[in-house]
Amino acid sequence: MEMIVHNPVEGIYAATDDFVHAIEVRNPSRFLFVAGTMGLDRNGIPGTTLEEQLELIWTNLRVILTEAGMSVDNIVRLTSYLRDPSYAEANAKARVAALGGRRVPTTAIVAQTLASGWLVEIEVVAAG
Repeated sequence: MEMIVHNPVEGIYAATDDFVHAIEVRNPSRFLFVAGTMGLDRNGIPGTTLEEQLELIWTNLRVILTEAGMSVDNIVRLTSYLRDPSYAEANAKARVAALGGRRVPTTAIVAQTLASGWLVEIEVVAAG
């Protein structure tokens, strides 16, 4: 499988240091579509802070990816659902750290969550 970043610089706004406009995936043998994952511990209890929830989300995503024989290196698309727009910076920092600086196409959406204690939810697409 080959991943090729497409980041045009003319005729479109510039991508920032934490995302790319597109990734082309050539010759994948499979895709994994991961449902929105929340910052809940093993007992379904949300972390008490945004940072705790982001840490739990990335831990949970790693567990899911591992079950499928993948890692965060297989993520090719990511969508974050934030309860509050002020969470954007912390979410971006957590994403960059979790991906080891690898940039992927990403979208952040401010949305009401199903439970008030859920501060952020992240869904990903991975390719292998």
